[in-house]
Amino acid sequence: MNHITVFFAIEIIGTAAFACSGGMVAIRKHLDLLGIIVLGVTTAVGGGMLRDLIIGIHPPTLFVKPIYVSVAFFSVLILFVIIRFHQITMDMLESEFYERVMNFLDAIGLGAFTVVGIDTAIEAGLGEYRFLMIFLGTLTGVGGGILRDIMAGQTPAVLKKHVYACASIAGAVCYVGLMGKIGNDLSMVVSALLVVVIRILARKYKWNLPTAMG
Repeated sequence: MNHITVFFAIEIIGTAAFACSGGMVAIRKHLDLLGIIVLGVTTAVGGGMLRDLIIGIHPPTLFVKPIYVSVAFFSVLILFVIIRFHQITMDMLESEFYERVMNFLDAIGLGAFTVVGIDTAIEAGLGEYRFLMIFLGTLTGVGGGILRDIMAGQTPAVLKKHVYACASIAGAVCYVGLMGKIGNDLSMVVSALLVVVIRILARKYKWNLPTAMG
């Protein structure tokens, strides 16, 4: 499987996962269909848009390649139909099962977009700037979620949720460290899986960074 195929597959998986994650936040906030779509699409493509603006990709990829917005749109629409027409109540959406599902989707999106952000930086000719690549990978991973939470009127999860940003940073560092040693494709997959595993374990074992108040 060539690099372009692996890269595209990870992008699509991350887009759909993040779109559903954003859509769920909107549904829990009792937003209407438009609000659900806006929040879902913003979560899916927001991080990539911020990354592109920083490294000078104008217009951002989401406007040049509308497939990502399309995937996000239809993912949210499918989620809306499933929830609306299957008698799923708000209590069910706040149950432990749905919390696990959404955490898993969020973890997949975070892992996918962390490595996609780094790969985009490499393609832009920034492969020699390791700190910049790690920053762009993390920004791509958490940026959409930050925009989602701000629009939903809640504290961004990146600032308080089970080592959220730390998982992205770990994956970014892993990818940068493995580049050139085991091949970019395998590096992307391993690093994305690392982020997913950290996020799942963080929720399971309640891992959090310490706060000032203990």
